[in-house]
Amino acid sequence: MLRRRAMAACAATVAVGALALAGLTGTASADPAAAPSTPVAGAEGLSPGLLKAMRRDLGLTAAQARTRIGEETRAAAVAAGLRHSLGAGFAGARVSGDAAELTVATTDASDTARITEAGARAVVVGHSLAELTSAKAALDRVALHRAPKNIPVWYVDVRTNRVVVEAGRSGAAEAFLAEAGVSASLVTVSQAAGQPRTFTDLRGGDAYYMNGSGRCSIGFPVKRGTQGGFVSAGHCGTPGVSTSGYNQQAQGSFQGSTFPGRDYSWVAANTGWTPRPLVNGYGNGDVTVTGSTEALEGSSVCRSGSTTGWHCGTVQQRNSSVTYQEGTVSGVTRTNVCAEPGDSGGSFVSGSQAQGVTSGGTGNCSQGGTTYFQPVNPALQAYGLTLVTSGTPTDPSGPPTEPGGSWAAGTVYAAGDVVTYGSGSYRCLQGHQAQPGWTPVNVPALWQAL
Repeated sequence: MLRRRAMAACAATVAVGALALAGLTGTASADPAAAPSTPVAGAEGLSPGLLKAMRRDLGLTAAQARTRIGEETRAAAVAAGLRHSLGAGFAGARVSGDAAELTVATTDASDTARITEAGARAVVVGHSLAELTSAKAALDRVALHRAPKNIPVWYVDVRTNRVVVEAGRSGAAEAFLAEAGVSASLVTVSQAAGQPRTFTDLRGGDAYYMNGSGRCSIGFPVKRGTQGGFVSAGHCGTPGVSTSGYNQQAQGSFQGSTFPGRDYSWVAANTGWTPRPLVNGYGNGDVTVTGSTEALEGSSVCRSGSTTGWHCGTVQQRNSSVTYQEGTVSGVTRTNVCAEPGDSGGSFVSGSQAQGVTSGGTGNCSQGGTTYFQPVNPALQAYGLTLVTSGTPTDPSGPPTEPGGSWAAGTVYAAGDVVTYGSGSYRCLQGHQAQPGWTPVNVPALWQAL
């Protein structure tokens, strides 16, 4: 594990091709097209720092960046409705280009008219998303017991309708598939870019130190009840390890950590630290976090870390698996954003929506690379945490009084969760953290009436 030491002598540059953990060390509407604009748009009030990074890394003006994020958010709402209505035939969704053109895949040709009517491009493919996800899960089960050699990464690629296995040699991939009982007809084997290692090194993106010897980056400030703290990467520390802040003052200690398998952790901070709904803009204006709705594959995404600041790119594949030297991590999201040692645990955002914490990758920010992030919602759910956001129960966007039920602002909901609100019941269509005003009756793109 590559740790980012406090001593200058250990501040080595990550070579291109080395895959590393980034920082120890840091009622959907019956007609989906009719889903109204919702408070998750997030295209207004973007921070100057994020806009600057999108201009540098994606070549977008501020106006183009706002338009793209707005279109990507609307596409996500339409895709959520289609995923529900297409059922077993759904084979994934993605956006492309600055206009965020939505493509939705299905295994049933009779679904194409419905997809087109919703404003998306329809593609008929051979395998459903459920089939591909099941195959990848079989590979994950093998890796859980023994990390595969010469197989650093595997993921479901909705663009090619395949499970992609990156291997150092083809024989290793064949053995991996055979042990998992996965048909080669579902898989594309590609040459691995490199072997993962760690990017060793209460506002998202800020530096913190572990026992005074290594550095990571804060992911997102959180609360558990009245206790404040933050989420970060699991490889940054184990329960009981103490932390100090960017100013080297005592900060808190790790309460929970998972690595390998997943790559998330949470640190409880002492009373001298106040969690804020912000991500460090590194001199260009902080980003205010308003929620944690997942962006679609192909969406723009930006990262803040204590080594390299802001960098942007796009979401390539969700639900990827990566084998680091320490073991396999599953459920991470693959991006073409760069990162370096010390960035581990740092914030990934899309617009104002929290996406995840930096895990690892290949390359560096001089020559480019690939970085994986651990989605934030599973981390919040694992430890019973609430993301700190700009919304409060007294926001004018929310109703003055609630009609009762199990739905509650601040709760992280996964697709399929059922809540009550007033006299009705609703099923969650897309994972998110509920915000004031995002009630099931107000946001049909996220909730279906039962």
